Amino acid sequence: MSSATIAGTVADLRPAERREHERFKAHVPLEFSQEGGVVNRAETADLSLGGCYVEMMFTLEVGTRLQITMWVNGEKLRCQGVVVTRHVQFGNGIQFHDMKLYDRSRLRLYLESLQAEDVPRIC
Repeated sequence: MSSATIAGTVADLRPAERREHERFKAHVPLEFSQEGGVVNRAETADLSLGGCYVEMMFTLEVGTRLQITMWVNGEKLRCQGVVVTRHVQFGNGIQFHDMKLYDRSRLRLYLESLQAEDVPRIC
């Protein structure tokens, strides 16, 4: 079997990309809270138009609904979110929901600026 065939076979074994939006390494300050709960402060490890990953020691259960505020280029962006992945004592993946059109457009512009700067993308 040639090395090209082996490389093709290995590539075929990788799971298909499920994400709708490209992710970037980006450290954006944010606050999140469960409905009526304590506000937690953190920073994104990666960010996309559809969500983010937040590294933190005390992780949240998958399915937890959140109120989220992010500061992007000095602007406060708000949305709802839901925890979609949990890596105990490491972090959570959060999917964004119910983001106002203006906030979504500001986030899109920020991510486009990262793309123009050739900031590393997350595979």
